[in-house]
Amino acid sequence: MNCIDHVTKYVTAHLLVEERTIEKCKEFLKQIKITCYEQILEIYKKERHKKVKKRKVIIFVSDGFENYRNAWSKVFRIVTKLTFGVPIACRKYGLKHNNNPIERYNGKIKDRIKIMRGGFYSFKGAEAFMNIHHIIHNFVNPHQQLKGKTPAESAEIKIPLDRNKLLNLITYVRRNCITKR
Repeated sequence: MNCIDHVTKYVTAHLLVEERTIEKCKEFLKQIKITCYEQILEIYKKERHKKVKKRKVIIFVSDGFENYRNAWSKVFRIVTKLTFGVPIACRKYGLKHNNNPIERYNGKIKDRIKIMRGGFYSFKGAEAFMNIHHIIHNFVNPHQQLKGKTPAESAEIKIPLDRNKLLNLITYVRRNCITKR
């Protein structure tokens, strides 16, 4: 499961699961809550005085998997909106929101896995791959739609990475996060 901001292309949460149960969907949405809830709440507080249909709050877009809707209603129902059951070709059907960014991200993952000989030998190996893929997507690889910026740069996450982004990110995390334990 992946969540991506359609403007910055930043992956806000990801969770590798064997089965998309309601519990796993809630766990996934709680990751998003940890990452983004302050911003979501700030927007909601500005809009809560308006009628529900007129509010401009954060909108989650998902395909038609029912567990997403059920989990969303338990975690984010009051402070966000959900556009549910969105097909990939949604513009063709006259829908305003689409899930194209996440479909593209998932497609890149599938393309990468296809060329790996032997695939993954364990769930932990697959999980490690997904974690590093998410970090590289957000902080290392520039995005064409973002005019050469990384999603983290577009989201205004200020980490001085310069040219050798992956090595500098590892050094930054080692220096700033591990020593604080």
